[in-house]
Amino acid sequence: MDKHPPFSVGFDDSFAVPGNIGDRKRIIVYRDFLSTFVHRNKQSTMIRSMTGYGKAEIVSGHRKITVEIRSLNSKQLDLAVKLPSIYRQCEYEIRSEASRRLSRGKVDLYISYETATGANTVAINGAAVSDYMGQLDAIGRTVGIDLNDPATRAGLLPAILRLPEVVQNESTAVSDEEIAALKTAVNEALDRLDAFRVQEGAILIADLLHRIDKIEAYKQEIEPFEKQRTETIRTRIYDHIASLGIEVDRNRLEQEMIYYIEKLDVTEEKVRLTNHCKYFREVAATEEAPGRKLGFIAQELGREINTLGSKSNEAEMQKIVVGMKDELEKIKEQVLNLL
Repeated sequence: MDKHPPFSVGFDDSFAVPGNIGDRKRIIVYRDFLSTFVHRNKQSTMIRSMTGYGKAEIVSGHRKITVEIRSLNSKQLDLAVKLPSIYRQCEYEIRSEASRRLSRGKVDLYISYETATGANTVAINGAAVSDYMGQLDAIGRTVGIDLNDPATRAGLLPAILRLPEVVQNESTAVSDEEIAALKTAVNEALDRLDAFRVQEGAILIADLLHRIDKIEAYKQEIEPFEKQRTETIRTRIYDHIASLGIEVDRNRLEQEMIYYIEKLDVTEEKVRLTNHCKYFREVAATEEAPGRKLGFIAQELGREINTLGSKSNEAEMQKIVVGMKDELEKIKEQVLNLL
């Protein structure tokens, strides 16, 4: 076997495939097969799943910013961004960056922050307090109320503190450094989401290739029954004619049987099925976003398998076709999760 570089998706134990050890070994074998195929064709692909999760945290000043991104499969990009009002000015840039990097999927992007304990986030506007108090003194003199009494002034203070622009929440102020930190956290979360998608995509495509192999193996199992089926049909027709006790033109009977048996021939379907399986592997190995195309190929596989089933006319062949259909349904389900 030719030497080839390791598959570049960074598998680790945290992304182990559920199931027994044999299942995990099988996935690794098909992952390595895909790596070999790509290397021999001098192309590099990194297939991604549409499901994934990425999280990043960063501290800027007295705030810790957290960005979480979750994605599921979807025909188009459905992006929902939820962020605190203090970062509303950054929403357009965040949405544009996420849209640029995530072409498909139902994506939820959450941004939150925590203020460090002990941080001074509230300030009293002394100038506003003095201004309000001066105006109240003037009004008091006008209406004959003495506001210089200490008890009266002490009672006014809570009322003034509730007036607009007296108490200011400094946490609403966002510096340029904090905006830059927020964008960095968003990019880190997108990077981690992408890494998750790549790892899961490699697992999915390995499983799909395994099921394509199983369909081709089923196709090989059909061949021994084809000749046997022909002989069975021929014998059955002759037995029916003999049971009727009538004379027939043997030459004409042979011609009709040949015509009938040719209609049940599945050679063409098997050839097309082989070509579709080969094309499935080529697309999986050479395209970074093959999800839609693989879905179309799966539809073509379904047409050939259905035709095989309708032409089988033999119990064992039909059982094999049922097995092929079962594998194809699993392929169709998994393909929906690929980018």
